[in-house]
Amino acid sequence: MASIVSMAVPQDAAVAHRRSEARIAWMLVMPAMILLFLFVLLPVASVIVLGFTDFELGYGKFRFVGFENYAHLITDRTFRKSLWNTTVYTAIVAPISILLGLGIAMLIESETKARSFFRTAYFLPVASLIVAMATVWQYMFHPTIGPLNALLALVGLPGPNWLGSSGTVLYSLSIIGVWQSAGFNMVLFLAGLTAIPRELYAAAEVDGAKSSLDRFLLVTWPMLGPTTLFVITISITNSVKVFETVKTLTEGGPNKASDVLLFTIYQEGFVYLRVGYASAITVVFLLILVVLMFLQYRILDRRVHYT
Repeated sequence: MASIVSMAVPQDAAVAHRRSEARIAWMLVMPAMILLFLFVLLPVASVIVLGFTDFELGYGKFRFVGFENYAHLITDRTFRKSLWNTTVYTAIVAPISILLGLGIAMLIESETKARSFFRTAYFLPVASLIVAMATVWQYMFHPTIGPLNALLALVGLPGPNWLGSSGTVLYSLSIIGVWQSAGFNMVLFLAGLTAIPRELYAAAEVDGAKSSLDRFLLVTWPMLGPTTLFVITISITNSVKVFETVKTLTEGGPNKASDVLLFTIYQEGFVYLRVGYASAITVVFLLILVVLMFLQYRILDRRVHYT
């Protein structure tokens, strides 16, 4: 009987110890959970609810209109135009910035003397505020005194009105987007390249991979799988969220040729004060992001080699 009691005491002590650790864990995680609820979950829930109303800033009363806002989106020319512009912008910026980031990272990785300098130089666009750089880009794209048109004039080509023409404004903004994103992707790829064991390259060379292309296809690219998946996710998300360049340089013009989803949400909510309609667009915007992330991980995650 005494032995049974002596065995029960340590078990009770272990249970009490686990409960104490659980309480401490909850106390430590509670501030983060409260912040997550207040600044993420609660705003998202509020946006979803407001999307079913006709709420406007400055008016005390509002009513629930069901799916009326979402039905209006289908026929809204501004929304369809901004959705198309966002798609085109993402299709240009994301793949080019990923390829440029990978190429720059591999060049820097192979450089031994000035690696730190080039790493800093290419990362500067990421650290620069695009609002502060707007003046520089306006000068670069200026139709008469801009250096881009001056270079085209040297070879006898007419320079377009980069930011003032409906046919070129979105591509001009895409150039800025690639300039801004390539440095960040470079840093991520550099981290992935550094983590690849050097022994794998020696083993690949022994197995017959003599050229740089063979070593890249057999070792570098498969080992960069997790990094590439993360870079693709971040690049597409940042491209879909483009706002600063549009707001600073074009205001969605000319003729809504550079209007994008976030700028449309901003105008509907803070210029026209139609918060209910802006919330409906925001819900669609969030759904697009969720679907994109889901498709990326469903399609690409199966091809990634984790070590």
